[in-house]
Amino acid sequence: MDDYDIIVAGAGIAGMISAISASIHSKQHLRILVVDRNDSNNVGRKSINGWVCGDAVGKKSVDYMTERIGIHWNKPEIEHPVKGVVAYSPDHETKIYFDGDGYILNRKLLPLRQLSDAMKLGIEFDWNVNLTNVYQEDGFVKGVVGLKEGKPYKKRAKIVIDCTGITSPLRTNLPIKSFIERRIDRDDIESTGRYILEFDPASDDKIYFDEDYAIIHLDQNIAPGGYAWTFPKGKNKANIGLGVQYKSLVLRNKTLGRNDDLKSLIDSYVRSNNVIKNPRLADSKIDEGNAWGTWQVSVRRQNDCLVANGYMLAGDSAWMPKPLDAGGIGPAIIAGVLAGKNAVRAIEENDVSEEGLWQYNIDFVNDYGYKTAGLEVFRRFLQTLSNEQINYGMKHFLSKLDIEKITKGEHPEFSSVDKFGMIIRGMLNRKTAEGLRYTAEKNKLLVEHYKNYPKRDKFEEWRSTLMKHLNEAYSRFEIREEIYA
Repeated sequence: MDDYDIIVAGAGIAGMISAISASIHSKQHLRILVVDRNDSNNVGRKSINGWVCGDAVGKKSVDYMTERIGIHWNKPEIEHPVKGVVAYSPDHETKIYFDGDGYILNRKLLPLRQLSDAMKLGIEFDWNVNLTNVYQEDGFVKGVVGLKEGKPYKKRAKIVIDCTGITSPLRTNLPIKSFIERRIDRDDIESTGRYILEFDPASDDKIYFDEDYAIIHLDQNIAPGGYAWTFPKGKNKANIGLGVQYKSLVLRNKTLGRNDDLKSLIDSYVRSNNVIKNPRLADSKIDEGNAWGTWQVSVRRQNDCLVANGYMLAGDSAWMPKPLDAGGIGPAIIAGVLAGKNAVRAIEENDVSEEGLWQYNIDFVNDYGYKTAGLEVFRRFLQTLSNEQINYGMKHFLSKLDIEKITKGEHPEFSSVDKFGMIIRGMLNRKTAEGLRYTAEKNKLLVEHYKNYPKRDKFEEWRSTLMKHLNEAYSRFEIREEIYA
């Protein structure tokens, strides 16, 4: 006998929404368990550093959840609204507004709200459990195993939804045959860190702090292979940090004769902000234990397959953060809603096999995942550009249509590149134009390929074609020392 119908491994955003979605779609008829390594007072904590996150999410993703499962977020879990994102070129001469309402969340309070919603639905919880693996019978995942307070832990279920994070031991050690990729390439990971700071405003310079907009600074010297951000949490409070790619950081340090690490880069970025005077770690109850932290985030397309017999992936476990900006909350919301829905459908149809769960792959690709491979190629291209190329590209090659596409999380077309023709200044900028044109063409191919995401029996052929497209792009875009010269 199974202990539960569904076990959700991990009580982060994706895990909680998966459980809540499953309960709502089953009209609370299924028995659902959420298992987490934290205690109930620290629900949703990502690491010993706290609830580390950029905290930003677009309103459209939250509306997606509300429209489909009726869950609303309000204050205090929504700490501060923003009107959109503004990205600055390295020389600060070009700024691009990506309009679209969004929220800066309080990631310590949000899990408490989710826990309250889940408990009202009768969802059960097991705390202080260190999961080490799933266990299988006859080629099907049948539950989870681990340790609880030093003692062996084992629970059975028809389906396990894995939401245990980027380094998920359940995915890595998956003991059954599956199309799921087990490990992520290091080049597809960014090291990320941030402070939550309160400060005395020293000026009204919108380049460095804007109460109405989430600010992104593109600069290969400040944040090699990534970007820096200042997200407002009020008039004198901000989530401020940056992400870097390891290979880019190594080349940057070597070229500039520096020995910076993630922490020193973030501290330098904070010091360079001419609005932030007298910065101090936010120490109110809602930020206690969460004012500084680092984490690892994936910046590639989601796992090419999200299901196996009796097993599903959602959120960071499936490498779902957007490849371009590492935003993970939006795709985690979408995946959680769809994972819960499809788990219920499979149980009701008495088919929790890979085939029976396959519709989840298709649903996620149709609602979100179709655009991620193109964004992955675009991200790899951006990591090869110097600050001079980024300045020129942002100033001359981004049209209004391109910006609208980026706002929607899609790949721009860069149609303005062709209009410049022979007036493009300098060989480096010609290379930039060629790279933009190439990524736009490759994106069209990849989106079309994902729009034809296959049924299970055609998957291997589909993935083989996908990897041909991606490997060609990978070989074209190689990070070189000269971009930091």
